[in-house]
Amino acid sequence: MQYVVHAYDYTTADAFDRRMAVRPAHLAYVRELKAKGQFIFGGALLNPAGKMIGSMLLLDLETEEQLTDYLQSDPYIVEGVWEKVDAKPFRKADV
Repeated sequence: MQYVVHAYDYTTADAFDRRMAVRPAHLAYVRELKAKGQFIFGGALLNPAGKMIGSMLLLDLETEEQLTDYLQSDPYIVEGVWEKVDAKPFRKADV
């Protein structure tokens, strides 16, 4: 099952600095997912000025348990970068 994850950063004064401090660990974690075939694509959500304010990922996971594990393991979640995370099943349109 594929899942689309939209995650929005905290908006506190130190939120961007926290994101940048945790970013190497998050990217390393996503690289591990990619090596396992679980990360399809993703990237940063931007505000109108081009500043990172969140993330979007498309994941390919076999079970809901794997999704739960992801939602408890991503460094951006563990280290308090993302304030709100919305994960939904996703099906690509065949156009």
